[in-house]
Amino acid sequence: MEQGGVHYVKRNALAGGTFRDIQDANRHLRRWCLEIAGRRVHGTTKRIPLEVFEELERAALQPLPPTPWELTEWKRAKLHPDCHVIFGGAYYSGPHRLIGERLWVGATAWKVELFHEHMLVATHRRARPGQRRTLQDHLPPDKVQFLMQTPTWCRERAAEVGPACGEFIETLLGDRPLDRLRSAQGVLRLAQRFGAPRLEAACARATVVGEYRYHTIKTILTKSLDQQPLPTLIPVAPVVPAIMPCYARPWTTFFPDPGAEDRRSVPWN
Repeated sequence: MEQGGVHYVKRNALAGGTFRDIQDANRHLRRWCLEIAGRRVHGTTKRIPLEVFEELERAALQPLPPTPWELTEWKRAKLHPDCHVIFGGAYYSGPHRLIGERLWVGATAWKVELFHEHMLVATHRRARPGQRRTLQDHLPPDKVQFLMQTPTWCRERAAEVGPACGEFIETLLGDRPLDRLRSAQGVLRLAQRFGAPRLEAACARATVVGEYRYHTIKTILTKSLDQQPLPTLIPVAPVVPAIMPCYARPWTTFFPDPGAEDRRSVPWN
């Protein structure tokens, strides 16, 4: 029946018609519904559609929803171990208890919703490709603790270990703290394995040689180099630039031109 209705509209209302824009097309179709389609005798019911509408259907109409209908795109996506699904090149978090499950993703132009077994489990603002939308409640406790270890936290924790560690972390973070945050976190976690005193000694040793990397600290600790005396750097004598000789008189005074007398005897033309 739907196919017949579509064919009727295409062949009767739209066939051969051209419209300037959507408003023009809507005006034409409204007039066609009221004057032609609504007043014909329906082929199946043998009744006039507008009369049926007034008698039965108008009273059953409900108000329109408060917000316009939005086109929704649906996709099945797996919740990865980092608690995110991938949709449209962006990343959206879901509850960590559902890691490994395949969720339904419903996306409009403004929001993205995640469903598990027909239950809504997450709502996010739509993100651009490459962006992440993460709710901390979706992450396991150890992940939340990791996210709380900001550059400021790293500096405070390093100062508690000791001045050498504080200087090392400050230099490591430098002017790009977010790019080097994971390295700083890794250095501070070494205190759990080797202890704060050894980490302080390792940072002091790395600072002496000017190596500000996580792997430098880890190598010093695993090879117990922190328990050896600090290396003594041999000072390098500064290079003194050569001083060019400076004369009070030009060199021609000491080495006269032998042809000068001959040139002075030549008359000017």
